[in-house]
Amino acid sequence: MSRMGKRPVAIPAGVTVTVDGGAVRVKGAKAELSHVILPGTYVKVEGAEVKVSADKDTRNPMFGTMRAQVANMVAGVTTGFSKTLEIVGTGYRAQTEGKNLVLQLGFSHPIVFEPPAGITIKVETPTRLTISGADKCLVGQVAANIRGYRPPEPYKGKGVKYEGEYIRRKAGKAAGSAS
Repeated sequence: MSRMGKRPVAIPAGVTVTVDGGAVRVKGAKAELSHVILPGTYVKVEGAEVKVSADKDTRNPMFGTMRAQVANMVAGVTTGFSKTLEIVGTGYRAQTEGKNLVLQLGFSHPIVFEPPAGITIKVETPTRLTISGADKCLVGQVAANIRGYRPPEPYKGKGVKYEGEYIRRKAGKAAGSAS
């Protein structure tokens, strides 16, 4: 059995957690999130803690995942999550038009990305943008979708990358034949 799954999730002040109808609902100052209770797991709210358990007969491994989901929802409604993307390349840039994000990534046309509900995209500089929201999974998926338009390539490093991501560089044909 998972040791992390056995640990209770503390509920901070100003956050309410309810379990009803096969779902966990977490409401806080920033947002309201819900997640379906995974099969074979049980969620109980006891005082200022949320405890997740599983069937002892089946030894269900999903209860650790369910505990992580509840902990992420509690953290999301209190502080939120964010990811920063960097754009590298000559002429590559980003800007906002209303709620939409417009990307120039070396294609013949601009890419217009409409963020889903609950996600805010802030363009700090034309080559740096921050994606933030209360749902950790959704923030990561939006960042991956934007990065997927032009992933960084290994020769010049051009493309959209996560902040602090290391791009393993390759030597070109000319550099490889010289040695």
